Amino acid sequence: MLHHTLEIAKPYLAPASGTPVTVGSLWWWLTETPLKLASAGQEAVVVFFVLSGLVVALPAIRSTAPYSWGSFLASRFVRIYLPVWGALLLASGLIELLPREEGRVTAHSWLSDANATTVHGSILFDEATLSRYSFDIVNTLWSLRWEMVFAVLLPLYVLAARLVRRRWAAAGILAAGLTIAGFALQDGTLSYLPAFFLGTLIAANLDRYRAWAEARRSSRWFRPATLGALSVSAVCIIATWLARPVAPEGSLPSLLLTGLSVVGATGLVLLALAPTGFARGLGMRASQWLGRVSFSLYLVHVPLLVTAAFLLRDSRWPLVALLGIPVSLAVAALFQRFVEAPAHRLARRVGTAVRERGRRDGELSGCRPPARAARA
Repeated sequence: MLHHTLEIAKPYLAPASGTPVTVGSLWWWLTETPLKLASAGQEAVVVFFVLSGLVVALPAIRSTAPYSWGSFLASRFVRIYLPVWGALLLASGLIELLPREEGRVTAHSWLSDANATTVHGSILFDEATLSRYSFDIVNTLWSLRWEMVFAVLLPLYVLAARLVRRRWAAAGILAAGLTIAGFALQDGTLSYLPAFFLGTLIAANLDRYRAWAEARRSSRWFRPATLGALSVSAVCIIATWLARPVAPEGSLPSLLLTGLSVVGATGLVLLALAPTGFARGLGMRASQWLGRVSFSLYLVHVPLLVTAAFLLRDSRWPLVALLGIPVSLAVAALFQRFVEAPAHRLARRVGTAVRERGRRDGELSGCRPPARAARA
């Protein structure tokens, strides 16, 4: 949300193309210092991918009975697509009710180039099926396309994580290296799919890791070590931004540093799973609330912020932020309660129904007589 708020303000805060950022300017403070952690949008999605790899794969890895992949996929389909359709309905309604005039925002900006001003049936269908590579009606949906690819490939991820469980360090380094190479080559598949594997690898070694961390929490070096790991992870998340004075955006060094975000994302997830102050902070009420509404906020904030910017003009970006951010949080809470949570409950019921049907079909097939006897 803060990343896209900054995108709205960019034409009025960032220097002209080809002009270096002035040290000490507001844009410099917001983008080339540790303050960038608050608005690192693409990097936050990488954290989401690693975390998704962990929480989605964990039930399959821990299952002692044969795992129902059909049940998982049916449940996942409902869990992802129903909120997506709800977000598209909200965004389409806002576009139709509050027309977006291109002249009210800066030309060739993120607002004008990456957000739909009209709704066409074919584009709406493509976005509703997550079959596009880029999205204009709700442009955050690009990440959910990768989420569904991961869901389809989950059996392969789980198998691979189990096979390399004891060689986790080499496997993790290889996955991180592939991600860095993917960012350097600007290849989405190579950039993002290995991030899911890092999460799956954590899931395969979760009990061992937690036992290792718990055994060392009383050590005198545990706290400074975790603080150091948190600092390194944070730097990796925004390394490409901190290096902008010497590695301009789009250059090969900048792209390679962007790939380091997967290392930082993995570090943050590992720290959240250990008995650290960082983990305790995530357990606070405010953090828990933000976590609960985060998926809904991810889906609804862009349509709301963009609508506010077109109505008020992006030149009034402080007013857009002042109104758009609290409205986004409020709508996200409502969306979570009335769209996402019911979708989650329905997904569990669908998954259970598919699993039970598969079990019944299996039992029936096991009771059938041999083919020869049946013919006789």
